Amino acid sequence: MSAVTRPSNDPLIHHWMPFSGNRQFQEQPRMIARAEGVYYYNTRGEKLLDGSSGLYCIPLGHGRPEIREAVAKQMEELDYAPPFQYGVPTAFRLATEVAQMTPAGLNRVFFSCSGSEAVESALKVAIQYHRARGEGHRVRFVGRERGYHGVNFGGMSVGGMGPNRKAFGTGIPGVSHLRHTHIKENFFQMGEGEHGADLADDLERYAALHGGDNIAACIVEPIAGSTGILVPPKGYLRRLREICDKHGILLIFDEVITGFGRTGEAFASQTFGVTPDIMTMAKAITNGSIPMAAIAVKDEIQQAIFDAAPEGGIEFYHGYTYSAHPAACAAGLATLKIYREEGTFDRVKSLTPAFLEQVGGFKGMDGVVDTRGYGLLGAVELAPQGKPGARGFKILCKAFEQGLVLRAAGDSLVLAPPFSATPDQISEMIEIIRKLIKEN
Repeated sequence: MSAVTRPSNDPLIHHWMPFSGNRQFQEQPRMIARAEGVYYYNTRGEKLLDGSSGLYCIPLGHGRPEIREAVAKQMEELDYAPPFQYGVPTAFRLATEVAQMTPAGLNRVFFSCSGSEAVESALKVAIQYHRARGEGHRVRFVGRERGYHGVNFGGMSVGGMGPNRKAFGTGIPGVSHLRHTHIKENFFQMGEGEHGADLADDLERYAALHGGDNIAACIVEPIAGSTGILVPPKGYLRRLREICDKHGILLIFDEVITGFGRTGEAFASQTFGVTPDIMTMAKAITNGSIPMAAIAVKDEIQQAIFDAAPEGGIEFYHGYTYSAHPAACAAGLATLKIYREEGTFDRVKSLTPAFLEQVGGFKGMDGVVDTRGYGLLGAVELAPQGKPGARGFKILCKAFEQGLVLRAAGDSLVLAPPFSATPDQISEMIEIIRKLIKEN
């Protein structure tokens, strides 16, 4: 029965699923009913290994009682308060704790509800900062091909994923895109590739073409996640930093996926030793339990915006109804406490070598055209069979049947295991993928 002929009382037709083939799903549902630890359970009660940490957002595993209890306690005390012109204590506590984890100088934290909203906030901060300094002509942005920065018009415009852009027109004007860094010279390389740092010089070319003094910001993911774990070449991010400094361009790192330990440090900017001017974060800030996101901004950027505003007036005309929601703040505080007390990021470092070795072990298998990874992020790219992405999606569906929840970025199979997974559980995830590649 096709989607269009399903009866109106069919429970599968009313929910319009995001980033999904709804019609295919209605014919072949993949339902997740509950979760505990590193496992999901389907509606038949069968275990499914969580190979993608939810959507990169459950690094501590599912069902952490500390987070659940903190949220319940907060809901008993205060369920909601307006975030405009009023504050809640937990928001200030969480901002302070986030600022203690971010790179030096990024000490001003603005909360939102999703990575898409965080990117929108970051772009607006960049424009207002330049305007506050008398450089209101800086309105252009530079993103990168194969980058993902959410689904709002700002994030879609600076993002570089073709299907996301083609469907919705031109987006915001004045956006250019660097070439992506997924080049053949670095195929089958775990960690940073030896080649391609010069791709950062695309930003220098755009500065020459449009005038560096007309560009507000350059935004990139330190590791591009949604297009299949594209690790930067050695020296690439540092070169972007140098070019931005030369032309007065703000550098924005989108750390929605890499933030809170995925690379072994709190943030990938610390791992790679390059500090941006603005940084986005989301997902793992609450261990995925309640939607929340944030940007961290250099002190001087906030101060410039504050100084330009009328005394006693609103400095930044931007925000969301659920910015710094009390329950989300409680979840964030509980999550950050676990990171600290359990030494979570050190655990990532201990798991990484064996994980990357196993991901790299797919080299030489029939149909495998690349393997890559960094920290607890890995990808196995397959040669297409028929329409691009069809093979990856087929294996995603088969993996669900074999007890693994997996991400597929086109024909790249992506693994991002929870930090709480054991080496044996990670090996089991790898072996399921190996079996499915051989069979398909």
